[in-house]
Amino acid sequence: MKRKIIGLGICAVLIVGAVGFSACKAEPENSLYRIEAEYLAEERTLSAEMTFDYYNDTENALGELKFELWANAFREGAKYAPVSQLYESSAYYKGKNYGGMEILSIEGAESYAVGGEDENILTVTLPSKVYPNESVQIKIVYRVVLAQINHRLGVGENTVSLSGFYPVLCKYGKNGFEEYVYSCYGDPFVNECADFDVTLTVPEEYTAVYAGIGQEVAENGKKTYHVVTENVRDTAFVLGKSFECIKTTACGIDVEYYYYGDLAPELALKAAADSLTYYSKTFGRYEYPRYVVAEADFPYGGMEYSGLSLISSSLRSSEIPVVVAHETAHQWWYAMVGSNQFESAWQDEGLAEFSVALFLDEYPAYGGSYQQMLKSCVSAYRAYYAIYSQTEPKADTSMNRALTSYSGDYEYRNLAYDKGVVLFDSVKNAVGDKKFFSALSRYCEEYKGKLARYEDLVACFPPQAEGVFESFTKGLCVI
Repeated sequence: MKRKIIGLGICAVLIVGAVGFSACKAEPENSLYRIEAEYLAEERTLSAEMTFDYYNDTENALGELKFELWANAFREGAKYAPVSQLYESSAYYKGKNYGGMEILSIEGAESYAVGGEDENILTVTLPSKVYPNESVQIKIVYRVVLAQINHRLGVGENTVSLSGFYPVLCKYGKNGFEEYVYSCYGDPFVNECADFDVTLTVPEEYTAVYAGIGQEVAENGKKTYHVVTENVRDTAFVLGKSFECIKTTACGIDVEYYYYGDLAPELALKAAADSLTYYSKTFGRYEYPRYVVAEADFPYGGMEYSGLSLISSSLRSSEIPVVVAHETAHQWWYAMVGSNQFESAWQDEGLAEFSVALFLDEYPAYGGSYQQMLKSCVSAYRAYYAIYSQTEPKADTSMNRALTSYSGDYEYRNLAYDKGVVLFDSVKNAVGDKKFFSALSRYCEEYKGKLARYEDLVACFPPQAEGVFESFTKGLCVI
């Protein structure tokens, strides 16, 4: 996600296609989400059922499954609010109101319960254990109430954003399923790859934008979209009544931009195509059949999904190329190569922002350069540290930390983004350009479709880089 400490926004989209995704290769097979949902505009609700085929690729026999209920972050009384005070006014355009997810029934379960730290975890107890390399199926019937909010999930001023609108299987780690809470700073999502088969019905006046294989049928005053995606980290939709679309190609990939208020849409489309071309050449082949960018209601700069990027309708024209380039970089550093965004946000955000600096040096017509961006990040971080160190004698500038540990948007931005850019520049200087870019290509190739740990990233670089990474991430270095 591209976050700016001013009011910005995003949400995204893609349209009917004919090729599946192949970036996130799971072996030997993926779990499958089959979702049937209908958006009821007058009620601001999503009525849905999800048949989930879980494939146990762990080494343990499991008696329960756990799912994240991200929609519950938007409910009244949530402990972890979806937006900070800084962005409340731009997000809640009609004043605060709320949503949430209600689980109505589950078939194929012995029992289930909603709990977790913030009513954010659905625990499903299975009738019998599912063993390694075996599968089990459950069916969850649920209802989502959408808040009136410019955000990832909600009814915005111009668009309806549907992401995290389904129970998301928790990542399985050494100690079992890992539970994460929502955070108003950054992206708290730690997603393994899966397959999706989604049927979404909407009122006929809406156009749905999405990623994947799609078919559209219009009848009886409604449109029904059937969308299939394979080996991806998520599925998301943006609904709008006034979308227009322009297209081009880059590296043999169809690039599409959906917009409703952008007065110069060619700029966003060109930035998408140019950045896709540059990152493909620099990091490794883009794995999806097409790339879509969409204008949407969002309080920040942009947001990424597999094969799909969203940019805020509130962006100034001068900001659009940088935000588009940042979200496009996330197709490599999030969608293709995953990481723990909750515990180490810099690993994808810092790398995506650094990728923008590289891109701007290759395409100076967008009004920036590598050195200008690096200088800006150094200045921003030093200004932050000067203030922070006065109020906190033992200032914590470590980078491998939970999103919930940040004191605010300002600290998060400076540590995950600005310091992240300086970190990767320092690594590049330590190992040299040739070895640096070789290491990033290796990182992309080896961890495509996986969740890479901090140690995995560091191990892709020559040994002399380890000390640089450690000094930055542990907060030991002076910038």
